[in-house]
Amino acid sequence: MSTLDKFSLEGKVAFVTGAVYGIGFAMAKTYAEAGAKIVFNARSQASIDRGLASYKEAGIEAYGYVCDVTDEIAVEKLVKQIEAEVGTIDILVNNAGIIKRIPMLEMSIDEYREVIDIDLTAPFIVAKAVIPSMIAKGGGKIINICSMMSELGREDVSAYASAKGGLKMLTKNIASEFGSYNIQCNGIGPGYIATEQTAPLRADGHPFNNFILAKTPANRWGTPEDLEGPALFLASAASDFVNGHILYVDGGILAYIGKQPS
Repeated sequence: MSTLDKFSLEGKVAFVTGAVYGIGFAMAKTYAEAGAKIVFNARSQASIDRGLASYKEAGIEAYGYVCDVTDEIAVEKLVKQIEAEVGTIDILVNNAGIIKRIPMLEMSIDEYREVIDIDLTAPFIVAKAVIPSMIAKGGGKIINICSMMSELGREDVSAYASAKGGLKMLTKNIASEFGSYNIQCNGIGPGYIATEQTAPLRADGHPFNNFILAKTPANRWGTPEDLEGPALFLASAASDFVNGHILYVDGGILAYIGKQPS
C-alpha cells in the first residue's frame, strides 16, 4: 500500500455524532471525499433535515438518525440499526457536545451534570456500543473531540473543562484497554475555531477576539477546514500505530505564553 493509499477510507462507515454543521460537518465531508459512508445523529428531526440538506448540497449521500447520545438504550438500538442499514461502524467520532459559560458559584448541579452527560458520558456510551463490532471486524478508529480545556482552565467553564479533561483520560484508557484488538482511540483538541457560534466574538475590536489573536502564534482563528487533515489522518490506516494521543489543532496556543504587554 502506498503512503497516499493509507489515507483512503474507501468502503468504511464513519459515524460522526452531532455532525449537522460546523466542525463535525467538516470532518464528515472529508471522510466522504476519502470514500467513507457518512452517518450522523441529532436530537431532533428538524436538525436531521438540516444536516441532510447540507450534505446533499455538498454532493454527499449521508444517513441521519434521531438519537440522544446520552441515552444508552437508544444508542444501542441506533448502532444495531446502522449496522443493518449501512454497515458496521469502522470510524466513530464523538463530536456532539455543549458548553455552558456560567461562573462556577452560579452554576446549578443540573447544569453541570448536563454538560458532563453530553460531553463525557455520551462518548463512553457510544464507544461502548460500537467497540464489540469493531473487535469482531478486526479493528476500528475512535476519535474523541477534546479541547484545549482538556489541558487548561478558564473562567466560567468549570463543567466543560471537567468534561473535556475527563474525555482526554477516557481516550487514553480506551486506547489502553482495546489497543490489542487493533482499535486506535485518539483525540483532537481544536483551538478557537471560526464557526457560526463564535461569529459575535470575532468582530473587529471585540476584546475576546483581540485576546485570542494575542495568544495564538498563527495570529488568526482556526477554521473547520483546519481540522480536516488531522481528522482524516486519525481515521485512516496512516495512523495505525498512533494510539491514546491528543492532537491539538490550535495554531500554537498551548506552546505559547503570549505576547509581552507593550
